[in-house]
Amino acid sequence: MLPLIQNEVVLKNSWLSMAQFADIIAVAEITPGPVAINTATFVGYKTASFAGAFFATLGVVLPSFMLIVLLAGLVIKYKDNKYLKSAFSGLRPIVVALIVGAAFLIGRETVTGHRDLIYALAALLLMVKSPLNPILIILFFGLGAVIF
Repeated sequence: MLPLIQNEVVLKNSWLSMAQFADIIAVAEITPGPVAINTATFVGYKTASFAGAFFATLGVVLPSFMLIVLLAGLVIKYKDNKYLKSAFSGLRPIVVALIVGAAFLIGRETVTGHRDLIYALAALLLMVKSPLNPILIILFFGLGAVIF
């Protein structure tokens, strides 16, 4: 969702700068709820106040919700189907690639120097190798940035 939102918000319509978009992603990461919904809500609010926030959130949530409601019964009914299992198995690496792509998209705009790269790699290492909750890691680095 993030590349799609960035394309619409930053590249096509210029509602926000890339720096503002990166800040929104950072805030959306530490607030409860899915990042795409939090981002859409904030962008909607920034561009059209409360009504913008409401309709942007609705626009992100409603299509997915309706699709899940329509398809959930079929997925449950055919959960043991080999073709469905294969399709879901094939989607896993694609999801990983989309997440990595979003990380590079945001990272290339926000990691602007050696210090930023060291912080990003340290945070990644902590997320992968430690039992710490990612929210605590984000808060730790955010607090460190404020202090230093």
